[in-house]
Amino acid sequence: MKKVKVDKKTCIGCGACVALAPESFEMDEKGKSKPIDPAGDDQAVIQSAIDSCPVKAISWEEK
Repeated sequence: MKKVKVDKKTCIGCGACVALAPESFEMDEKGKSKPIDPAGDDQAVIQSAIDSCPVKAISWEEK
């Protein structure tokens, strides 16, 4: 099963991932993206959020 990983040091908090996959991402208390439910959105939707990240802070991680 794939899991989503967000590199907090790279994330700029633009919110694109939350806008595209709101069931899988949310912003944390520091304004950075964090994965919340890997089954929340379809993998294609999550992939579009990964692809839209302007700083490439989101990636798949094999679990």
